[in-house]
Amino acid sequence: MRRGRQVWWRAAAVSLLVPGLLTACADKGAPAAADCVTPASGTPTAAPPPQVGAIGNLSTNPEIATGYRAGMAAVHTGAFAVSTANPIATEAACRVLSAGGTAADALVVAQLMLGQVEPQSSGLGGGAFLMYYDATRKSVEAYDGREVAPAAATENYLRWKSDTDRTEPAPNTRASGRSIGVPGVLRMLETAHREHGREKWRDLFNPAIALADQGFAISPRLAAQIADSAKELSVDDAARALYFQPDGSPKKVGVTLVNPALSKTLGAIATDGVGAFYSGAIAHDIVDAANTASGGRTPGQLTLADLAGYQAKKREALCTDYRGHQICGMPTPSSGGITVAATLGILSHFDLAALRPEAADRNGGRPNPEAVHLISEAERLAYADRDRYVGDPDFVPLPGNSPQTLLNPDYLARRAKLIDPAHSMGTARAGEFGPSPLGVGPQQPEHGTSHISVVDRYGNAAAMTTTVESAFGSMHMVDGFLLNNQLTDFSADPHAPDGTPLANRLQPGKRPRSSMSPTLIFARAADGSRGELTHVAGSPGGGVIIQYVLKTLVGMLDWGLDPQQAVSEVDFGAANTPVTGIGGEHPAIDPSDRGDHDPLVRRLRELGHQVNVAPQLSGLSALQREPGGWIGGADPRREGVVLGAGR
Repeated sequence: MRRGRQVWWRAAAVSLLVPGLLTACADKGAPAAADCVTPASGTPTAAPPPQVGAIGNLSTNPEIATGYRAGMAAVHTGAFAVSTANPIATEAACRVLSAGGTAADALVVAQLMLGQVEPQSSGLGGGAFLMYYDATRKSVEAYDGREVAPAAATENYLRWKSDTDRTEPAPNTRASGRSIGVPGVLRMLETAHREHGREKWRDLFNPAIALADQGFAISPRLAAQIADSAKELSVDDAARALYFQPDGSPKKVGVTLVNPALSKTLGAIATDGVGAFYSGAIAHDIVDAANTASGGRTPGQLTLADLAGYQAKKREALCTDYRGHQICGMPTPSSGGITVAATLGILSHFDLAALRPEAADRNGGRPNPEAVHLISEAERLAYADRDRYVGDPDFVPLPGNSPQTLLNPDYLARRAKLIDPAHSMGTARAGEFGPSPLGVGPQQPEHGTSHISVVDRYGNAAAMTTTVESAFGSMHMVDGFLLNNQLTDFSADPHAPDGTPLANRLQPGKRPRSSMSPTLIFARAADGSRGELTHVAGSPGGGVIIQYVLKTLVGMLDWGLDPQQAVSEVDFGAANTPVTGIGGEHPAIDPSDRGDHDPLVRRLRELGHQVNVAPQLSGLSALQREPGGWIGGADPRREGVVLGAGR
């Protein structure tokens, strides 16, 4: 950062610690009226926190569901905007944009803050995928910071302790050292910052260091997750010391959380770069923590060489057309981009604009049952291909060695004809592309994440989805941060029933398949070339991320919803099973008696869907260009807000 700003950064970070403080950013760093939510009266006010405790935990959820903030209004900003899942992270990222930083600078700040205020979702010990638009070069770049399996990992590494002791790793696969992959988010952010950052790397760490030193008040969502994960989280000595009271009870809402160990770690990385993380003392601590048998946990087999050898990769962005727009998503090993693109390609054969939600209020209205049917059926078809063919591209070639085989317009037109408007197919069959050397694997229960959407004053934009996998990752804490359990995203059994190896089986040095779907959208110019950036979107939510992003894109592009309406609308969709999810946390849905009294649910069941009205836990954010700036929305199911330049 340019000389003279370091002291300002410290002061800005301290301001975040004041209870209830949530200021917006304006040009040149001056505070403006709060841009969190603008009610109908025009009086700026902060959105109420999600209701905690009203909705219980479900075994299928990566994190606990914490309710719904009804009536959130879209936020209008000027030249720049940012949305994250926590107001402290959003404000810190907004301040770096206000000070002249780029979207890449803001990503670094936001991630470092999220790792503290939302540690159940992401942090230094995890991985991420990033879609970045460079306005000067007019280039779309895809960054892969996904974790990798240790060199010593075999295909049975997660199944049993050894070939001679075929018992499950203790206390379970997820909370054992076997689940820990080599973290990738820092190496990825270093690469993106080197190529697109404007401020000095070390200065971007100052807000997070100040937060770790001075602490922040535990939010309702974090407190609820600590309590829900208490049994396994408290096994780890460092995690117990940080997140629990001396009497062993979980720390509660409003308790100040101070993390001096993380402050020291951040200081080392700020001064010495990410080499301090991937080698040296921190790397030794990571290996020791992953490979320890303390607490009865089965150790992993991570090595210093695994850490030192990690590489973030730049891959070719996956861009396809939809309704006069170019949709750019993450390529493999994320299945998000290709599954979103395939679903939209199938849906392009249906008139979704005629199936708008009813009474589209600030909460997005009530979805049209026929629209939910069509979208869910298209998702089933796309997930079928995803489940069969997608894995780490360095190990698993796609049919035809290209994503375009699965995205061929003629092929998707044939897939669209398989949809019966009057009845659900239940489970779709994957397309056939000749003999396949790999088998079909079950849908893995991929888990929770966080998401950051940013546009800066220079026209650059970023959509980054970041994760430690399950809530609090592997429950192994080292030097103030938690290690991921990302290896559980590999198929639990490496082989199909007939013995055929699965595309997403575990192999040394391999990256597990993901559903993360950071997305950038562009207009199509008159000559057919890529036009201006129009939207930035993404979400956490595990294997359901694809569905969350799809309903938001359709909401904005087909139904004309603003970004807040699109992210607030009912979460719905399906993987390749007979079950269609309808978010029972939404005020437009009646989840009582399994949804038996809800008209949307009843109609879907008439169409042959098995409907589940469990509460959803998306963490969507969306930004959309409008005259004079941007309009944004943050998911009412989490704690996030949108902030940006004043107008």
